[in-house]
Amino acid sequence: MREISVVMTTVSYEQKHMERLRKVFGMAEFIHLNANDKRGITLALQRADVAVLGGDLDERYWKAPKLKWVHCDHAGLNKSAHPEVFKKNLIVTSSAGRSAPALAEHALFFILALAYNFPAFYTAQQAHQWGIPGQGKLRSIHGQTLGIVGLGNTGRALAIRAKAFNMRVLAYNRQSVKFAGGVDVLYSQDAGQKPDKLLQESDFIVLSLPLTDVTYHMIGERELKMMKPTAFLINMARGPIVDEKALIQALNDGEIAGAGLDTFEQEPLPAESPIWDTPNVLITPHFTPPMPDRTARSLDIIAENVRRYCSGEEMLNMLTERDIFTK
Repeated sequence: MREISVVMTTVSYEQKHMERLRKVFGMAEFIHLNANDKRGITLALQRADVAVLGGDLDERYWKAPKLKWVHCDHAGLNKSAHPEVFKKNLIVTSSAGRSAPALAEHALFFILALAYNFPAFYTAQQAHQWGIPGQGKLRSIHGQTLGIVGLGNTGRALAIRAKAFNMRVLAYNRQSVKFAGGVDVLYSQDAGQKPDKLLQESDFIVLSLPLTDVTYHMIGERELKMMKPTAFLINMARGPIVDEKALIQALNDGEIAGAGLDTFEQEPLPAESPIWDTPNVLITPHFTPPMPDRTARSLDIIAENVRRYCSGEEMLNMLTERDIFTK
C-alpha cells in the first residue's frame, strides 16, 4: 500500500468541489496555491508527493525530490510528455473522458452542419433568398459511413451517438480494443493495419486521438488523396495531427468536400492564415461548451486514481512513453 502525505494543487475549483478534492486525499496535508505563485509552488514541491494541476507540468515537477504522481486536470498530455518524466518514473495522469459526451456532440455538430451545407443556407437566409443552388444533391447522414480515428473516450462516445443516426461506423485505434458500442469494423496499429480502408470508405472522418511523434501529420497529402471527393474531415484532436498546407491544397483543389476544424497547428489561428478563407471549412476556436458536471466528473477520475495509486493498481489516463511528442 502506498500512502499520500502531502498534496499540492493549483486547480481553481469552486468551494464545494475544492472541499471534495480535500476529502478525496483523506488525512494528507493539502496545499492549495495559485498557479502563478512560483515561490509557493517551489517551496511546496520540496515536500509534496502528489500534485494536482490545472495545467501542464514542467521541469519543476520532474525535478521535485519527493513527487511521485502528478494529475493534470485536462484531457491531452502531449505538453507534459517529456522524456525526463519517464526517466524519473513519475506517474502522470489526466482527466481525459470528463468532456467526452460534449466533444462527441461537437463532432456531430460539424457532421450535420457540413452534410446540410449550413453556411450556404445561413447566407441565403441573410439575403432573404429561398434555397441555395445544388440543394437537391444534399444527403442526410442516415446510412452514411463515419470513420473515427482514435477510439478513446471521445471516439467511443461519438460511435454510440452515430449509431443513433443509423450510420455505419468504422474505427482506427492504436490498440485492438473490445468495444461493442457502435463500431462495425475496427482497424488497429498494433495489428499492423493502417487507416487506409477507413479513409477510402468514409463519408465523414473524425480525428479524436492524442498528438504524439507517431500521429504528427498523420493526415497529409497521401491520406487526403485517399478520401472520397465527397468526404469531410473533422479534427477534434490536435492541430498538428493534420498537415495544414496539404489540407488547404486538398480543399482548394476539391479533392475533399470540406472540413470542420476545432484545432490548428498554431493557436489562436492567425488572422492572416489562409484557412479562414478556404472553401467549405467550418471553424471553432478550440472550444467546446463545458458539460454542466465537468468538474464533478474530473473529481470522479481523481478519486478513482487515488484509490488505484494507494493500492498499486494501474491508473486511469496514465501517460506512457508512446505519448511522447518532441516535434
